[in-house]
Amino acid sequence: MRAALLTAHGGPEVLVVRDDVPVPVPADDEVLIRVRACGVNNTDINVRVGWYSKSATGSTADGAEASTAADDAGWGGSAFELPRVQGADPVGRIVAVGSGVDEARFGERVVVDPWVRDPDHPDDRTLAGYLGSERDGGFAEYCVVPARNAYPVTADVSDVELAGLACSWSTAMHMLDRVRLAPGQRVAVTGASGGVGSALVSLAAIRGADVTAVAGRDKLDAVAGLGAHHLVARDADDVPAAALASAGGAFHVVADVVGGRDAMGWIDALERGGRYVTSGAIAGPIVEIDLRTLYLHDLELYGATVFEPRVFAELVELVEQGCVRPPIAATYPLEEIHAAQEAFGRKSHVGKIVVTLSAPV
Repeated sequence: MRAALLTAHGGPEVLVVRDDVPVPVPADDEVLIRVRACGVNNTDINVRVGWYSKSATGSTADGAEASTAADDAGWGGSAFELPRVQGADPVGRIVAVGSGVDEARFGERVVVDPWVRDPDHPDDRTLAGYLGSERDGGFAEYCVVPARNAYPVTADVSDVELAGLACSWSTAMHMLDRVRLAPGQRVAVTGASGGVGSALVSLAAIRGADVTAVAGRDKLDAVAGLGAHHLVARDADDVPAAALASAGGAFHVVADVVGGRDAMGWIDALERGGRYVTSGAIAGPIVEIDLRTLYLHDLELYGATVFEPRVFAELVELVEQGCVRPPIAATYPLEEIHAAQEAFGRKSHVGKIVVTLSAPV
């Protein structure tokens, strides 16, 4: 089969597209998916450049400084096994099933929950692995996943749109669940034009929250179309202060995927008892926090990575109900995965960039 193999840590050139990669065989309780499309995510770039390594202290754009640190280059702080087929967002049809899987599932169009959990202890986060990280993912014509991770979708949503769903939207839903975002609450969303950020805006609006979104000045109109009520340009002199002024009051929740120099400003922007949640740090992971603000204001700080299986099930239900349709910025064929990742790194898009492997249906 054709597949893009990550062969080392470094620039786009370490991704090699080959047509002689063996087709995987489904084991017990697994299914084989003929992949039609697969989304590009920050984790793909972060792993390739070695940004998850503790030796990387700058923004994700500076991750190449850690490209040789293979001993902790995986998302969980361990070594990353190479070569690897990346891609956490495969969408396609089931073309084979392993023992123990109902043969009636053959032919189902499915979207994949990227978290591969221990079947006996699905709630134990320490035993979870990620598709495209601990096992081969969707930048290939075929992909094997546990049958329980493959969710059938019958809604009138294209393969490309579904390929923008799994990683970004489930991360966003997990973030909002962790901080218990409720109707009428004020929420600030940083990086609102990206995959997770745009999903945060839409999902928060669906929940009835009052959404303040931060994005590039040229992307604000598009972000408004996702459901944001207040818009702040990320080049403002003091972004958290501008967001406070726009929202008309302190925030119940800050959902931050940017980090960097504004992190403490966002914590200061929370009301007493407010909640801050993060799932990324594209502007830099090393930040300063005034602990007095944390304890004197009874704040809650959350990280969000490994979510419960119900999160993905609820997300797919929203798709089936017609409530969710991921915005797609661009598509690239598998042979142009280098260009897809370079475009992703420029951060000039709104929504998702998707790699296609055959004509969508």
